[in-house]
Amino acid sequence: MKQASTDFPELWVLRHGETQWNTEERLQGRLDSPLTAAGLHQARRQGQLLAAHLPGPVRVISSDAPRALRTAEIAVSGLGLTIEADPRLAEIDLGKWQGRTVQDLRAEHPDIARATDPHLWKFTAPGGETLGQMAARVQAVLEGLTGPTVLVTHGVTSRLLRCIVLGLPIADLASVPGGQGVVHHIRDGKAQILTA
Repeated sequence: MKQASTDFPELWVLRHGETQWNTEERLQGRLDSPLTAAGLHQARRQGQLLAAHLPGPVRVISSDAPRALRTAEIAVSGLGLTIEADPRLAEIDLGKWQGRTVQDLRAEHPDIARATDPHLWKFTAPGGETLGQMAARVQAVLEGLTGPTVLVTHGVTSRLLRCIVLGLPIADLASVPGGQGVVHHIRDGKAQILTA
């Protein structure tokens, strides 16, 4: 395992709130579906956590997907922060699997049903993005950061960027926690989930 990097600024990483397709276990990728009532509540909870923990004005960068931008708007409302949209924080491009349910894909592809990692199989989607391609665009965002930053993104993207910042192998996505409605805080190479 690589040593965690302390070269990155302090980060607060949010995944978008629950969406309609999340409840259906339908892969969104570059497609989109609206936040559910639970997702709106999760975004408000993230806002409470940010209000309690941000040291002052910070940069806020969100994926340009509507579900992420809506989460960002709710989470930073009232904090006087401007949201920058960056397509490099988008979710993994799932190619021909976008819009399909996980259940259907498992039925059609037994190797997915047997996969021991809940994330890496997504990088085998026909016409989709590879792990290396995704890591390059996420790394480019991270290398452009100059100070404390809130990043609002997606499930796989959040895990990948945290692997990079923490010095973990990029294929070790399952080793970092996920979750909607939480804030992942990273400072000086150490990560924690903010709860209060």
